[in-house]
Amino acid sequence: MKCPLCGTRRARRACPALNKDICPVCCGTKRLTEIACPPTCGYLATAREHPAAVVRRQQEHDVAALMPSIQALTERQYQLFFLFQTAIARHKPEGFARLVDDDVAEAAEVTAKTLETAARGVIYEHQAQTVTAQRLAIDLKALMAEIRQQGGKVSDREAAIVLRAIEKGAREMRRVAPGGDPAYLSLMTRLLQQGSGRPEEELPAETPRLIV
Repeated sequence: MKCPLCGTRRARRACPALNKDICPVCCGTKRLTEIACPPTCGYLATAREHPAAVVRRQQEHDVAALMPSIQALTERQYQLFFLFQTAIARHKPEGFARLVDDDVAEAAEVTAKTLETAARGVIYEHQAQTVTAQRLAIDLKALMAEIRQQGGKVSDREAAIVLRAIEKGAREMRRVAPGGDPAYLSLMTRLLQQGSGRPEEELPAETPRLIV
């Protein structure tokens, strides 16, 4: 029987997400991208415990690319960094809009500016130039409000430092990977899926809790 996804290779693996047999190649390349793999999938668990050499090289490359923007963060700020990144990954632009690295950088920048202004005792809402970036900025500010409602003690200044790190990472990736492709977004999506944000550290599968 041929794989229903590619239509060429032989289907040899039972996919619990699709409830069909698929080929090993589609299983490996479409996992967590085109296929919503459940945590109970044995192939997913094996891949996470024993990633292929090409996956390890990609992980090492991703961590190396991310480190310049987060290496100065404290542990609390690092946790907040991934809380913001999770919100960015979950953000769905309206209509046919497509979220790109420039939107992430601008949203992080204007949100950081608003918090930096508030830290100086001045209330002023900085606005993004694009609708897509502004809507993402609204989500980032909503996350800050949610953290505080749940008892998280995060200062405006500390949150701004983290958002500046996100802005720096997105702009740097945009510089080294021009052409409009969401290089930074793709990198962060891989790290969130793989559960690895720093060498020899694991990011929890669920949104990390901020230490208060």
